Order: sequence, then C-alpha cells, then structure tokens
Amino acid sequence: MSNICGVTGTDGATKTSSAEAAFELGMAYSSGSSGVPLDLVQAHRWLNVAALCGYRPALAWRAEIAAEMEGREIVEAQRLARATISEIERKAA
Repeated sequence: MSNICGVTGTDGATKTSSAEAAFELGMAYSSGSSGVPLDLVQAHRWLNVAALCGYRPALAWRAEIAAEMEGREIVEAQRLARATISEIERKAA
C-alpha cells in the first residue's frame, strides 16, 4: 500500500511529509501569493490533500475557504484533489 503523505524512515522515527507542502500551496492559492494566482478551487484542492494526510491546520482553512465558494466550485476542488491523490498513488506504485 502506498503512502501519499510521506515516507517513513527504516527506523520508524523519521518522517518526511508532503502534507505541509500541500498546505503551503493551498495557502498560497488562497491569498494569491508566492507567485501563484488567487484561486480558491486550487486552494481547496491542496488543503484537501493536506487534510487527508492529517495536517490539522488544513481542516480549518479549508472550511473557511469553502464558506466563500459556490457548491460547484467545491465539487470541482474535491474532484481535483481525488485526481491528485490518484496520480501520487500511481507514481508511488
């Protein structure tokens, strides 16, 4: 089974996680910073990925962004998040 959230070292103690990177990307899209355009659909997408990986701050920010979005935008963001996760799993296999 693949781990979309990161890689655990052989000693079981070291973990490199992509959850924080997904969170940071979501935050950048939510504010149009770090060289990316303001895009709430993309922000929600990446916050979904971070939340799935257990990155708790993503849960609150995703809810806050969702309050500003239309239903169809949330559906699109969720579709994109599922596609992203599927792509990560495919590459890890």
